[in-house]
Amino acid sequence: MSAAWVAGTVRARALAERCAGAAGARALAAGPGLDEAVRELAGTPYGRYAPPAAGLPEAQRAVSATLLWHLRVLAGWLPRGAARLLVPLACGFEVANVAARLAGDGREPAPAEPYRLGALETAWRRLERAETGAGLRAVLAASAWGDPGGDTAGAVLTGMRMAAARRTALAVPQARNWAVGRAALLTARELFVHERPLTEPVRRDAVRLLGARAADAASYPRFRDLLPAAARRLLAEAGEPGALWRAEARWWRTLRDDGAVMLRDVRFGPRAVVGAVAVLSVDAWRVRAALESAARGGRVGEAFDALA
Repeated sequence: MSAAWVAGTVRARALAERCAGAAGARALAAGPGLDEAVRELAGTPYGRYAPPAAGLPEAQRAVSATLLWHLRVLAGWLPRGAARLLVPLACGFEVANVAARLAGDGREPAPAEPYRLGALETAWRRLERAETGAGLRAVLAASAWGDPGGDTAGAVLTGMRMAAARRTALAVPQARNWAVGRAALLTARELFVHERPLTEPVRRDAVRLLGARAADAASYPRFRDLLPAAARRLLAEAGEPGALWRAEARWWRTLRDDGAVMLRDVRFGPRAVVGAVAVLSVDAWRVRAALESAARGGRVGEAFDALA
């Protein structure tokens, strides 16, 4: 094992040790309100990007921006070329940037600044210059994202999210089961909640990850029965499409538990680094949920309660 992998693994473990943890998130969630939660946030690593009087969207964005910064720092400690391991795991930030671009219809303000991914970028600088849905689709099709199969907001974002699962499964073997679970959740929502057919590129990725019979299932019960074992376990508690939030919570619990096991691996290398990314990601999700609970007067939702 190279010295760079040793240094990268040590840095990954150090970053994970700074997490707020379940107790810290629960304390934020149960506080007297969002203002107090934001003040408490200032004393954590997430305070780096949070303005003192941040509202809920700004505070949650600060948490996500801190996670991205940690991933960029970690990438800089890995051996030359090894940062590509983290690129699929950071895909969600590029999806969020595109979603913000597509949301500029007056219903909600777009963030002042997009997430800057640095070495973890796939195609954002080209996507940022695209002026239409058709332009976004063309850039995606010419990149590692691939053609989303349409140029509407829904088609572009669904295509990117499924492509993120496909890219993760192919490039990060330690995260394959997580990617398959994500693909199952996305497919279930598209087919049985929104009742939208998959575009052909999205269907192809779903087939690669879930199998043709599951991707083409005519009913939700049949879909669940035909999933690969890991994804089938994920949806075990979601007996109907309206209960998919339970599967989402179970996905985060799986990420938390698997990541913790990987991080405890005594060896230096990719496994521990991927485990650290999982632990950091879960912590950021949990703190974002805690801020929302604080903004609602300390009312903790079931999904947050299941993870915290």
